[in-house]
Amino acid sequence: MTGEITTGGAELAARFEEHRGRLRAVAHRMLGSAAEAEDAVQEAWLRLSRAGDEDIANLGGWLTTVTGRICLDLLRSRAARREDPMGGSGDLPAVFVPDPVLGPLPDPDPVEEALRADAVGLALLVVLEHLAPDERLAFVLHDLFGVPFDDIAPIVERAPAATRQLASRARRRVRGATPVSEPDLGRQKEVLEAFLAAARAGDFEALVALLHPEVVLRADSGALVRGAAASKLVRGARTVAEQAVLFARVARSAELMLVDGAVGVVDAPGGRLRSVMGVTVDGGRITGLYVLADPERLERLQVPESRDPGDDR
Repeated sequence: MTGEITTGGAELAARFEEHRGRLRAVAHRMLGSAAEAEDAVQEAWLRLSRAGDEDIANLGGWLTTVTGRICLDLLRSRAARREDPMGGSGDLPAVFVPDPVLGPLPDPDPVEEALRADAVGLALLVVLEHLAPDERLAFVLHDLFGVPFDDIAPIVERAPAATRQLASRARRRVRGATPVSEPDLGRQKEVLEAFLAAARAGDFEALVALLHPEVVLRADSGALVRGAAASKLVRGARTVAEQAVLFARVARSAELMLVDGAVGVVDAPGGRLRSVMGVTVDGGRITGLYVLADPERLERLQVPESRDPGDDR
């Protein structure tokens, strides 16, 4: 390899790295899997390295399109296999919880706030899993990343007008199924701290009071223990509160962190990640709990080292 080629390759790699964060975000929202998102981004890099960028006028747009096409192929492959490892209906198990992105609770820092604003929330990721592959692509690229329909249409092999209809249909489904959530991190933290205190104390009535009457708990324990009672879908405040054993165990070693942009709970005793719980909060009560306890997937999650500065335990 000559010096000129090495330099050119390094420059191309540097240009690609400028877009890696956005591409990872696109892939994660498309696939709901941190590992698959990384694989999709790596495949986009391989395609760029083979093609070169001499004839690419808009590298960011080109990479977004390529990443979207890679993700669409993966989603269509999933649908064709009719994967249903946990006994749910259709293509998606009812208790599936996508891989969350974890972060420290932010100080009042503009950069942290910008990062949080880019998060879509675990509840929305759950809803996206129920969309058809083409609908998901159109919605994610257009509504979440502002990609024009003219650029999305060739990926789904439809006319721009038909692509617009895909996104519109997905948007209606998303709006109808995504729970409203309290945007203020301080209020979210107050509710979760009260919830954890009640769980530690075994205070059943306090737990019920903090849960919305129609709260939904999704606990995804993964392929290693799928089919066991640990993977479950539970509805209703009193029924969810009866899962006190699960909550009490988590509460003992709980650490508050950002889970896809909202305050959530990470259970990592001795540094070993055991579960992640995202929640939605509305009106001072928890409306949804999303627990990921799949050991195989948890091993691949990146857990930030910094702790909540208000946590003195």
